Amino acid sequence: MKILITGCRGQLGTELQKQLAAGESELGRLPEAVQQAEVAAVDMDVLDISDLAATKAFVGREKPDVIINCAAYTNVDGCEINRQDAFKANALGPRNLAMAAEAVGAKLVHVSTDYVFSGADNGGVPLDEADRPAPVSAYGVTKLLGEEYARQFCSRSFVVRTAWLYSYTGKNFVFTMMNAGKKFGALTVVDDQRGNPTNAVDLAHHLLKLAASEEYGVYHCTGEGVCSWYEFASEIIRLSGTPATVAPCTSEEYAAKNPAAARRPAWSALENRMLACTVGNEMRHWKDALAAFFAHYQPEN
Repeated sequence: MKILITGCRGQLGTELQKQLAAGESELGRLPEAVQQAEVAAVDMDVLDISDLAATKAFVGREKPDVIINCAAYTNVDGCEINRQDAFKANALGPRNLAMAAEAVGAKLVHVSTDYVFSGADNGGVPLDEADRPAPVSAYGVTKLLGEEYARQFCSRSFVVRTAWLYSYTGKNFVFTMMNAGKKFGALTVVDDQRGNPTNAVDLAHHLLKLAASEEYGVYHCTGEGVCSWYEFASEIIRLSGTPATVAPCTSEEYAAKNPAAARRPAWSALENRMLACTVGNEMRHWKDALAAFFAHYQPEN
């Protein structure tokens, strides 16, 4: 099998390459179909996925069996200002990859987000794949269109929504909280937005399980259990031993201090129902996955 990974230098792209090189992850051995896979890993400097002709030409030369699209414009606030850049990365890119995949008979695994949902109160019930998206931000709107294009233009597509992603590399909430805690000694974090922290190890492992299958469709793939950003931050500070306090605040209080911030869903907790019904849901509880992160994490200095 030949696997093309786009956005290869990001959190997820890096973790996918690590697992494919090892043939396993913290969750166990990868499926036989992806063992010994040939990997072509590219980022924006090699392939601009918003360019249809370039994307078709590149995929036509590489002829992958699977394309895993980890490329995205994920700066939620930045998407509000740079809407064209968000559209090109989050909507046009997936469309182009889907068309290119279809032309060579490849599968497309496209990574999306919980921000395609509105955040409206769901009675405390996590959202599954049957719930209807209704994004409230430019980021969510462009990611939803990317989902639709992926499914429209590639008959062998997996759309995988994840949330609150962190990994051993790159910029993420875990490192942000640790660094801010060390710098300021006191943190104030929103306590009325609830979702699912997700370890990139778990997500990458499941993307590769899907890639080895023909169970096409829309998936949710997040850590088990639901928490607020405040609860997530509190556990990060506790497990990391960072000498800092964490206090809760409301989204309204946060918005008053950060008027340029985009709206975030208040409730975007996801249920991994499709995984459970197909290739199997081995996603760890968010607290267990975070504890495993700190057990394996090796700071650079």
